[in-house]
Amino acid sequence: MTASDAERVADATAPAGGRSGNTFAGDVWVNFKRWNLKAVRNPFVLVVSLVQPIIFLVLFTEVFGRVAGGAVNRGIPGITYETYLVPAIAIQVALAAAITSGVGLVNDIENGMFEKVLVTPMNRTAVFTGKTAAEVFRIAIQITIILGLGTLLGAEIATGVVGAVGIVAVGVLFSLWFVAFSNALAIVTRDQESTIIGANLLQFPLLFLSSAFLPLASLPGWIRTFARVNPVTYGVDAARSLMIDRDVMTVIEVAWFDGTLDGVVPGVLVLIGLAVVFGGVAVSLLARASSSDVR
Repeated sequence: MTASDAERVADATAPAGGRSGNTFAGDVWVNFKRWNLKAVRNPFVLVVSLVQPIIFLVLFTEVFGRVAGGAVNRGIPGITYETYLVPAIAIQVALAAAITSGVGLVNDIENGMFEKVLVTPMNRTAVFTGKTAAEVFRIAIQITIILGLGTLLGAEIATGVVGAVGIVAVGVLFSLWFVAFSNALAIVTRDQESTIIGANLLQFPLLFLSSAFLPLASLPGWIRTFARVNPVTYGVDAARSLMIDRDVMTVIEVAWFDGTLDGVVPGVLVLIGLAVVFGGVAVSLLARASSSDVR
């Protein structure tokens, strides 16, 4: 982080008349702008977090589409593999982009910016909220790109624009718990390599031990067992229900709405719970951090 960034944070949080003039919303806005500016200055990270899901989308549809399509049609008749896969790739985008959140925080720790932020009068919760808001804003844009690309490859969003917005919202909601986890990991390890390895170590097991790429009914029993406690399953099934306009939730069966929302609401509730728990842990670790902790 450059000296000008530190000056902007200091100016935005400087006491007025001997007392802090900060508001929670103001602190959130300062951090939201700072992290977006940081992303614009280093677009390579954004591109990398988007390229991998695009490769998965193209390769899986072109290489495995014909084989996997049979299994999909046995589980959910009448949809193409492209349509089945796009919600999973949307969740993968959220997962891959959330990993970079912790890496950015470690970078702040290593160059001393994190220590400068800690000694300002900014609210610690606002610091984390503003950073998270900047990241989920970028994740929303990336998921929108994936939905557009998927449509070009032949996927169909049965619920139209409203459903597309809903899929983006589910992806953003899913990203919150992993953004929090990634930041908590960064505060604990204070090392880029450890944060990257720790987050990436979870990414592929979470994706492949879920309903992301194939219906659970066509997978081994031990995978179905793991999938029931896998956040990816809840995110993918909620997004997929919106994609094809029917209840495809595979791990929680409810009949609250008699339709698509029966596949969306349970997943959303689980993701909200995860975001609250992991967000609380991340904010707690941030609140306990001190200048001496990050030297």
